[in-house]
Amino acid sequence: MIDILKNSIFIVLMCFSTYTAKAQLIDKVVAKVGSEHILLSEIEDEFSYAKSKDPNISDDVKCVMLDNMIAQKLVIYHAKVDSVEITDAEVEQQLDYRFESVLRQMNGDEAFFEEYYGASISEMKERYRDDQRHKILAEKMQYKLISEVEITPREVQSFFNGVPSDSLPYFKSEMEISELIIVPQVNEYERVKALNKITELRQKIVSGAATFEDIASKNSQDPGSGLRGGDLGYAKRGVYVPEFEATVFSMAKDEISEIIETEFGFHIIQLMERRGNSVRARHVLIKPEITQSDLDIAKNRLDSLRTVILSDSMSFEAAVKKHSLKSMPSYANGGRVKNQNSNNTFFAADDLDPDTYFAIFDLKPKDISKPLLITMPDGQKAYRLIQLNSISKPHKANMKEDFDKISNFAKESKKNEYFLKWLKKKREETYIYLDPMFKDCKMGESKETP
Repeated sequence: MIDILKNSIFIVLMCFSTYTAKAQLIDKVVAKVGSEHILLSEIEDEFSYAKSKDPNISDDVKCVMLDNMIAQKLVIYHAKVDSVEITDAEVEQQLDYRFESVLRQMNGDEAFFEEYYGASISEMKERYRDDQRHKILAEKMQYKLISEVEITPREVQSFFNGVPSDSLPYFKSEMEISELIIVPQVNEYERVKALNKITELRQKIVSGAATFEDIASKNSQDPGSGLRGGDLGYAKRGVYVPEFEATVFSMAKDEISEIIETEFGFHIIQLMERRGNSVRARHVLIKPEITQSDLDIAKNRLDSLRTVILSDSMSFEAAVKKHSLKSMPSYANGGRVKNQNSNNTFFAADDLDPDTYFAIFDLKPKDISKPLLITMPDGQKAYRLIQLNSISKPHKANMKEDFDKISNFAKESKKNEYFLKWLKKKREETYIYLDPMFKDCKMGESKETP
């Protein structure tokens, strides 16, 4: 388990351009790009990491690594020359995000963090601060360079014509879908039953009859934190739902809250620790039970909405806006569901879960499925309507059916070409020094972008 944890933490921190174990190397500058330096240790650390993944990798790859580092330094150097602005707050925010990600993998255990790294979080942030600043500078500079690149329909056509016919991609049948989700409402009897249960549990904690941790482990219906005695780890504002956040950020250390109600159920909270703008808390969650009667009411409601939409009395999008669950990502998109793998709204059949696929299998565009019982990520039952917006047949890429996709490909190609030309030009204009130990490397031939 520790080895798995170490590997995942190492991957998180490898996003920085330097690594901590430089003390063992006799270091020196092996390249200069304008006022920027590249150290031998940076090459060796990256090579060691690559070697751990592929033991057969040869020393020749160090030339490629150095070439890519020079490209990175060119971007950073010219970002400074062009006065690309970056604030301390931006750097701190990114450092917070990265180290909180590591800390979450350690269940918020700062003592374990210090034992593993031999340094506190604040000390580690200082070590990586310059690297993070450079990373943000490079990203901003690259965005500045390519953000204004546009593509015309003529250029899209030219790009398409330049792809050999036998190299054109073959697109599978793809669908676009929208969804409308309704969560059953808890009946008053079950609500009072859950409230009474959590009231009894809180009394046991307050009276000292049981510890908060023990009560959470045995009773909480939040499976993730329940296994850890209710421990939620560290969190900043914006992580929790409003009712929970308002309570936890107003509490004193070790204080036990009154019972609060959120969309998930009833909670009692204990504040374990406060660190700057973050809090570490634990909670007990008791959910009112959803009965079959509650489910039937939700299903009938959704069935009635389906009839209204199909009669053209209301559009699917309008029904989503008025009735669908607001916390779903699709709600803000008029019900349209985004494919998380491709970051667009198109789904191949194998991108869909079986229940969704078979619910729309016989539908035609603009048809709507019957109410489908689903399980939400938190385990809650809900009902879902699915509208099939469009469907394409399997086909070879063509301008008529796939203009948007081809346009995106063409634009990305143009951006990459523009950036590589900029790099080549800046290599010629910028002072670059190479240490003699790398004199046989052919620089400027790598196509990898920073």
